[in-house]
Amino acid sequence: MTTYKSDFLNVLDSRGFIHQVSEPEALDQLAKTEMVTAYIGFDCTAASLHVGSLLPIMMLRWMQKTGHRPIALMGGGTTRVGDPSGKDESRRLLTDEQINENLKGIRRIFSRFITFGDNGNDAIMANNADWLNKLNYIDFLRDVGRHFSINRMLTFDSVKLRLERQQELSFLEFNYMILQAYDFLELHKRHGCHLQMGGSDQWGNIINGIDLGRRVAQAQLFALTSPLITTASGAKMGKTAAGAVWLDANLVSPYDYWQFWRNTEDGDVGRFLKLFTELSLEEIAKLTALKGSEINEAKKILATEATAMVHGREEAEKAEATARTTFEEGALAENLPSIETAKAELDKGIGILTASVQAGFVSSTSEARRQIKSGGIKVNDVTVTDEKMMLTPKDLTQEGVIKLSLGKKRHVLLRAV
Repeated sequence: MTTYKSDFLNVLDSRGFIHQVSEPEALDQLAKTEMVTAYIGFDCTAASLHVGSLLPIMMLRWMQKTGHRPIALMGGGTTRVGDPSGKDESRRLLTDEQINENLKGIRRIFSRFITFGDNGNDAIMANNADWLNKLNYIDFLRDVGRHFSINRMLTFDSVKLRLERQQELSFLEFNYMILQAYDFLELHKRHGCHLQMGGSDQWGNIINGIDLGRRVAQAQLFALTSPLITTASGAKMGKTAAGAVWLDANLVSPYDYWQFWRNTEDGDVGRFLKLFTELSLEEIAKLTALKGSEINEAKKILATEATAMVHGREEAEKAEATARTTFEEGALAENLPSIETAKAELDKGIGILTASVQAGFVSSTSEARRQIKSGGIKVNDVTVTDEKMMLTPKDLTQEGVIKLSLGKKRHVLLRAV
């Protein structure tokens, strides 16, 4: 294991963020002696980022906290093309209007984690549309394209996997790695950026940028990748039956976000505390040492700290209190997430399958059907056995709501308005 002397690499390493580093000694020395500028790219394919983006965001946050300057690069240009990394098929192409709208939502999320400005190590938010959208194709081929070997590009996992599976890889996407390399060069020229960070699946693309920087600008650039996060059981991090766990409160409520972290598998608690909170390593070691049912206390702390990072301390503590009221005291907490339906709709009757989808428990009625068969869905704490059950005004509690539950930990109140 490498022993790093710079605070930046030492923190990332001790908390489990590092998978690979190019020239670790040289980067460590640079980070120890001067302010390093580094970037991570984020494409604008949705109106919000989700939990899967938290790891790179936390890397940028720790970078700033240890005295260095982070760049959050918005892929306003590359989103028009699509990154083939780890994908089995081409991305849906978005219009410029959709991309710009998505950018606004992503910017709001970033401002909760890093400080933007024009002084010292204040973060920069860049958009590669500023240079990519203005490129002249012939000039780009002559000045940049000549530095890339097709033979070498075919060996990268992002390309090789698609070809081995005999899945189409368009010329549009094949260009993506060249554009990403050009981003690195451009950020080096504009902002003195020496480091690109990303997931381990981005290693080949980042190395392309290092090579381009050396050939075109005689620059010494660096790569740092983080491990791809899966849960202890091997599942992909951040996916639930209802879909992605978004960082926008309008898409996933602070309470549901808190519950996502509360449901962490026992084997992941210590690792997730290191990656997704700022608790000290000493405190994390104590929490990780808890055994049996006591590990649930560590999960609650993980949930509250992770939620506070995204939604603020007040919302996190409110979510924790709601969970305590609901589970430990057995009461109906008014702060539970709620959905509304028209009184006229409830009078006609709402199918339990439809209500389960509306509550966000599942993404389809067929999945709701499977949950009912396994006894996973409850109405007012009574297990549903009939998939044709209709919710009507007679199901309203004295508080004027219908409590829908998935398992023991997910609850939503249905209100008639």
